[in-house]
Amino acid sequence: MRLHDIRATWHLAWPIAIGQMASTGTAFIDTVMAGHVSAGDLAAISVGASIWITLMVTLMGYLLATSPLVAQKMGSGDHQSIPALLQQALLQALILSAVVWLLIRLLLPVFFQLGLQTDVAHKAAEFLIAISWGLPAFTCYRVLYSYSAALNLTKPMMVMSVLCLLLNIPINWMLIYGHFGFPAFGAIGCGWATTFCIWVNFLLLAGWIRSNEQYRHTHPFHAWLGWKPAIQRQLFKLGLPIGMMFLIEVSAFSAIALLIARLGTVSVAAHQITLNFTSLTFMVPLALGTALTVRVGHAVGANKFDEAHFIGQNGIRLGLSIAVFSGCLMIFCSNWIARWYTQDEKVLELAGELMVLAGIFQFSDITQVVTAGILRGYKITRGPMIIHLASFWLIGMPLGYLLTFGTLYSAPMGVRGYWIGLIVALTFAALALQFLFRRTNRAITLEMAPHA
Repeated sequence: MRLHDIRATWHLAWPIAIGQMASTGTAFIDTVMAGHVSAGDLAAISVGASIWITLMVTLMGYLLATSPLVAQKMGSGDHQSIPALLQQALLQALILSAVVWLLIRLLLPVFFQLGLQTDVAHKAAEFLIAISWGLPAFTCYRVLYSYSAALNLTKPMMVMSVLCLLLNIPINWMLIYGHFGFPAFGAIGCGWATTFCIWVNFLLLAGWIRSNEQYRHTHPFHAWLGWKPAIQRQLFKLGLPIGMMFLIEVSAFSAIALLIARLGTVSVAAHQITLNFTSLTFMVPLALGTALTVRVGHAVGANKFDEAHFIGQNGIRLGLSIAVFSGCLMIFCSNWIARWYTQDEKVLELAGELMVLAGIFQFSDITQVVTAGILRGYKITRGPMIIHLASFWLIGMPLGYLLTFGTLYSAPMGVRGYWIGLIVALTFAALALQFLFRRTNRAITLEMAPHA
């Protein structure tokens, strides 16, 4: 029975994982291709992407509220209210994309205050400007993505994401290096190529949902119903803590890229290599968390709480088995992986060390993201947000700063110090979220006991 349940979760998760790895693979391709232009272009993408990824992941987290809401409605058989819910989510997505587009313009001067070389700061700013034009497509895509996943329809998204990843390679080749009459934009070309692929991905998914029979009775492209304040409040109440939780975590990683700028190009580039690869592998447990949100949401919507608990426990076991593989890969193949990105010996040496540290925290990182996904299925989001805030900004970041830059009693460790701080932060988050999951199930058991 346990193996059957794990297979059911994996059947839903693996297309999501491949699709998300394909989406993240765009950043991987950008980093590799720009890294072979110059260390300056690699550093520009590192700093520019630190802000873009922070904003993108926060939006992605906020818009994940669609998934448990649709999943619970599917579990309870309330299909007729799904189109209105999705329309309101799409309206929120467009509003958020406009707000973030303006915010990016306000953040551009920060690149010239970080001590970067002038040309690197200019490239980072222009990269961010270019990629920001993909925001409306990105936010609307995430709503449709969560909706399709909640219907257990994940393979179409996988195919489209892989196609867009493959499309990104020739577009990058033209814009980065200057082919077919285009100037050689370098790092800036990555931003325009990514924007183009984001729009293609959104249009493909929207067209598929609009035309496919499986979505007919629940898709949002029926008659528009106008602004619905009650649904907007529901999406906001559930989505804000998820978005903040994602922001808290990713901002810690991105803040490191900004804070270590004064350590030099080698540290920035090595950090970017490690962050890029760990972000790529992170898509597998993140997909598992998304699948568990859907499966637990279906069970909770049908008032099958024992089944929801069972699904969650097996999901955590599956996550730990993934952690064994990814951790060993990073620890034992660190130098080989780093050579995918650069041939600079100094960058290679430091990136190899950081990759080992990233391998060590795989168990904690995967456990916390999977457990957070399970809790979203229960529509529990505020507790995980508080746990992440304490883990990263009260424990991990202060500890990392002290280790990186040294104290009166300890020598500076460089960028390694921040990654050690992240190990401690993620371990605390994993333990605290596991406690919250157990407490949630105990509370449900006690509540249901008088009715048994």
